[in-house]
Amino acid sequence: MSTTQLFSISPLTTALAIALALPTSGMAASENYAKETKETHDVNDRESVIIVTAPAISPLEVATSLKTPRQPVPASDGSDYLKTIPGFSQIRNGGTNGDPVFRGMFGSRLRMLIDDGEILGSCGGRMDAPSSYISPENYDVLSLVKGPQTVLWGPGNSAGTIRFERTRPQFEQFGAQGNVSTVVGSNGRWDGNADLSLGNELGYIRMIGNKSRSNDYKDGDGHRVPSRWDKWNTDVALGWTPDENTLLELNAGQGDGEARYATRMMDGSQFKRKSFGVRFEKYNIGEVFDKFETNFYYNYTDHVMDTYSLRHSEHKMASEPDRLTMGGRMIGTWIWEDFKLQSGVDMQTNTHRTNTDRAMKKEERIGWRKNARFSDYGVFSELTWDATEQSKVIGGARLDRVAAYNYKAQQERKDTLPAGFIRFEHNLKDIPVMFYAGVGYTERFPDYWELFSGKAGEDAFTNIKAEKTTQLDIGAQYNDQYLKGWVSAYVGKVNDFILFRYGEKNRNNQAHNIDATIMGGEMGVAYQLDDHWKTDASLAYSWAQNTTNHRPLPQTPPLEARFGLTWEHGDWTSSSLLRLVNSQHRVAINEGNVVGKDFNSSKGFAILSANAAYKVTKNIQVSAGVDNIFNKTYSEHLNLAGNSGFGYSGNTQVNDPGRTYWARVNVKF
Repeated sequence: MSTTQLFSISPLTTALAIALALPTSGMAASENYAKETKETHDVNDRESVIIVTAPAISPLEVATSLKTPRQPVPASDGSDYLKTIPGFSQIRNGGTNGDPVFRGMFGSRLRMLIDDGEILGSCGGRMDAPSSYISPENYDVLSLVKGPQTVLWGPGNSAGTIRFERTRPQFEQFGAQGNVSTVVGSNGRWDGNADLSLGNELGYIRMIGNKSRSNDYKDGDGHRVPSRWDKWNTDVALGWTPDENTLLELNAGQGDGEARYATRMMDGSQFKRKSFGVRFEKYNIGEVFDKFETNFYYNYTDHVMDTYSLRHSEHKMASEPDRLTMGGRMIGTWIWEDFKLQSGVDMQTNTHRTNTDRAMKKEERIGWRKNARFSDYGVFSELTWDATEQSKVIGGARLDRVAAYNYKAQQERKDTLPAGFIRFEHNLKDIPVMFYAGVGYTERFPDYWELFSGKAGEDAFTNIKAEKTTQLDIGAQYNDQYLKGWVSAYVGKVNDFILFRYGEKNRNNQAHNIDATIMGGEMGVAYQLDDHWKTDASLAYSWAQNTTNHRPLPQTPPLEARFGLTWEHGDWTSSSLLRLVNSQHRVAINEGNVVGKDFNSSKGFAILSANAAYKVTKNIQVSAGVDNIFNKTYSEHLNLAGNSGFGYSGNTQVNDPGRTYWARVNVKF
């Protein structure tokens, strides 16, 4: 039976999905799409290897190319790429599929979109976090908006909004363009990536594929850490461009993989993904009604965890949950005089099931069983006012109607979630300085893991309240020919923060609401010493306090600094990266989130890495590097305890990789 037959879709959902996917006449756009996408695609294009990622737009917004090599060499998932942005860390599972954390905030507080759609994992413990289904090199640009400073991309994004985006291929006549790369490295690491587009002025076909694998790595002491993975993904997009201001695109993709986890009772033996999407965009139609965009997406994940495929175990167990996520978005842009208005609607439904045919007891094997259903319908508007040549005011508001259904208890809960923000931005007239200040408010409905996970407790569905975040964001940026500097800071109050409390031996675990205060920020500087040498640095710090119980909020990353030095001469480039991480003693023992908990304070460490790159031709680049040059034995503060099945004692942190060699060849055409 097909996946679509297994899920029933309500008439309202079907009608909205069709409406969102169909074009509407008489709507237009402001910016020229070709210019817009080219500028985005060129982000960081001059870099040979990215070592310290700085904002490309403003301290509030980060954009970085996903085709450019970076150090340390990332794994094949989205979380490892995000770690290269100041303020990000991750909860490590093993070699891949970590869970991203930004400013100490985790899970659905950080919305992650792929081509303006959302993909959700199905494991109750987030073994298959959404980022595990994202192969970053299958996309062109990674963008981030920090904090609740936009309402365009769904509800509850209190920590930020991440978008993995593909840009539209541009053809003036029939031709081909693409990017092919391969990575080899220590521990049997091998990646192959191919991105090929064919087309002309009337349309294109884009084919993308990747394969990535690695064996278990060794830490600095030479101890093997169970961490191997093997993944593949493939996507295809078919676009029709009757003129330079119109795009109709169909896209589809699938993927699968397996991953061994040192930190869990089971390994991931299947990460199946099936995706489908359609989008329509129209630009430059009218003088006021300027742009119209609509898209619909379908993302299905089928995950299998077991104790026997990737490890030896006397007790064979398996579990197979899946999740179908569908949604869409419709947005228009109006421009008149000094104002720009973006307004639209969006929707999403997702259904979670479990395949009981993998249950231990035969009498429980009754096929696929639905566990949970979520729905969200939202309306939003964002207004930009260019008050003067140097100043602008941006504000927005959205309202969402959300619902969740518990099939086992036959219970439903609904809520209405408001959100909004206002921000002032100003550029000084005589010096290249920009600064901003904004305040935002958002409410976040509890997600699947907070309502249905076994760690949340029996009464979570009825007792857990929605989070309410009020946050002030401020920042500044200086940008001239030789010196670039930026700072972004925040302070916020979170009412009804959802916190997990773990009992002894992980029994009697429970999620509950508390109040919290959060603050911190990121800053960076880059200086061009001369024609050949450049140095850059960044600093990130997060502080969080449980004000209900008067103790630190758990799972908060420590102070982190990065220092980079780059030399460039002709076709040669070489750079080094020193990463300094402080100890963390602000912990709340046995408290955390659905994935991790604080079980000890952590030590600081320093890691030095280096790389060199050579442009063989204009279109061919070879790069090689060494991560953790001095083979340091260390572990991150955000970490899961090793599993006893691999010989780890209780509350033993899993170490990160030791010295790692890698090389990469990249070809553009």
